[in-house]
This record gives sequence, C-alpha cells and structure tokens, in this order.
Amino acid sequence: MRLIFFSVVFLAYSADAQTALFDIYHIKLPKEIAYYDNQFSGLQVANKKLYLLSECRIQDKREAVIYAISLPELDRAMKDTAYELRFEKIMIDGLDTLAAIMKQQNQVYEGLEAFVIKRDTVYFSVETNTPSPFAYILKGQLKNNTVYLSKTCLSVAKPLQPNGSHIYNAAFESMMLSGKKLVLFFEYNLFAHNYAYMVDKTLSDTQIDSIPEQVLPFRITDITTGKKNNFTALNVFYKGGGGDTIYRVPENDTANNKLIKLNGEYQDYSRLIEVQHTKKGFIWKPLWEFPVEYRGYNWEGIAKYKNGYFVINDKYTRNRPYSSTLLYIRQTR
Repeated sequence: MRLIFFSVVFLAYSADAQTALFDIYHIKLPKEIAYYDNQFSGLQVANKKLYLLSECRIQDKREAVIYAISLPELDRAMKDTAYELRFEKIMIDGLDTLAAIMKQQNQVYEGLEAFVIKRDTVYFSVETNTPSPFAYILKGQLKNNTVYLSKTCLSVAKPLQPNGSHIYNAAFESMMLSGKKLVLFFEYNLFAHNYAYMVDKTLSDTQIDSIPEQVLPFRITDITTGKKNNFTALNVFYKGGGGDTIYRVPENDTANNKLIKLNGEYQDYSRLIEVQHTKKGFIWKPLWEFPVEYRGYNWEGIAKYKNGYFVINDKYTRNRPYSSTLLYIRQTR
C-alpha cells in the first residue's frame, strides 16, 4: 500500500453551521423489498433507475440480489402514497464462488456493504468478519437482469488501531467512482490519522493510494456524488454497547457528546454530512440532522436524485417489527 502524505490542517465545523432544510417523503415499498432480512446496505441511481443492494448474506441462505425501481415509478409513488411500486429483481451470479475463494485465504465473507453502478459495470465492497485482516472489492457486468461477477477481486487491508487490534464490525461501507479510480471510505474514522483509499477501477493494479481524511466521529455508512468535488454521506451513531462502543467519542469531546447524549445517556443519532475533496484531502461539515423519530434507524444507503436524496435503512428501526424504510428527502433550502 502506498501512502500519500500531506501537511494539512483541517477546518473544524460545528453542528450549528448546518443551514439546509428538507421535506421528507415516505415511499411505500412492496412487501418483498421491505422484508427486513434483505438488510439493505447501499443505493445507487443509474440507468434511470434506483438500485437497492441487499447485504446478500449467502451464509444465511439469503439470495444474492439487487432490486431496481424505475425513477418514474418512484416519482409517482411520492405523489400517491397508496401506489404499489413495480420493481425488477437482479441476481448476482458468482458470489458464492468468490466467498469460497476468500475462505481459502482465511477471510470470512459477511456481506456486501457498498456498490457503484456505471452503465453496465458494477463494483461491490465486501465486509469480512472482524478478525479478517482484509476486505474485498468485486467487479461484475450487468446483463439481462443479472450481474455476472469476475473471478478477479482485489483485497484491501483494513486499518487497525495503534495496538494492532481490529475495529469491531467495520468495513469499507462507502465507495464512489472518481475518474479511473474507486474511492473507498472506511466505516471508522477516529484514528489519529485517517485516509480514504483509491484503487484502479480495473482491479488489476494492486497499488492502493491513501488520501488524508478529516477526523470524523461516528460511522460513515454510505456516500453519494454531489456537485464537483463535493459529496453527501450518511453519518450514523448507534447507542448500543459491546463492540459498538468504539464509535463513542472521548468524554472531553463536548460538542460531539451533545449530539449523542441526553441527560447523560447515549442516544441514537444520524445526520447528513457534506464531504469535499480538496487538494489536501477530504474535509467535511454537517448538512442536516434527521428528525428524532428517524434517528433509531440504521441508515445504510443514500443516492442523490434531483434536489434531494433517497435514503434506506438496513432493517433496524426504533421499534419492532423491523423493516426496511425508503425515504426521499427533498432539499428546500
């Protein structure tokens, strides 16, 4: 791995700087798509469709599948809340073979966490279990409602704590295409030095470049393109204990603890952040906070559309029964 270092001082932003306002549209999903065990992990707008990526937990006998809904269908559903959406089902061919190859390399496949679609080419990032030192990037071709995966994949080392320990349940949850490069964002970005990783989109060049990234609290779970050199990402905090406590900020970080604590107790929190690619690296600022009623959702997918964004959770919500929820949030200011 080649690291590209810059001497850089990042700007600091406060939550009070956010000025964007959004209207929220709840889109009624067909039962098959809303079913919680799809565990959606990403969204993409491409080819005049919205693509919804299932986590594809084939080890749990789940299908390797992407759902697709045409954008005119979604426009209609936003105007008519009773409308029954029509959808396509796109199978992913060859994932079981690649998971077996990972197993031979002593890496344990857990699921697909991010994807990029460019016309008929599809890229996926694979989450492996916590002890596995590598994650993977896959590439496939979309043809006749099937993604045919290449047997060539790229392994990418996960960043570690200074003591060499792995970050609990963390992966490259966000990915975007920038020219001839795929840019990968790790879920955890509270290291002393943080980096986004760039790999050649052919996956045949094993050189991995690293670009400095501003320290970011909580999790980054998906990212979507915006204006030139600007992107929008989901930034999510889960209040749970155990290994998830790695995403808590230090007690002396007063500003960020105000976002995730109420009367001394941790609370779920989620927001949109604006990410900018500068000559010195990636910096960010807060854009918009999800209303309190939506902060218990584990938002895992975001895709820009018109003057707003589609967002989807995996399955976790504030209350049971769990289900996947698709929102369109339209910027009004």
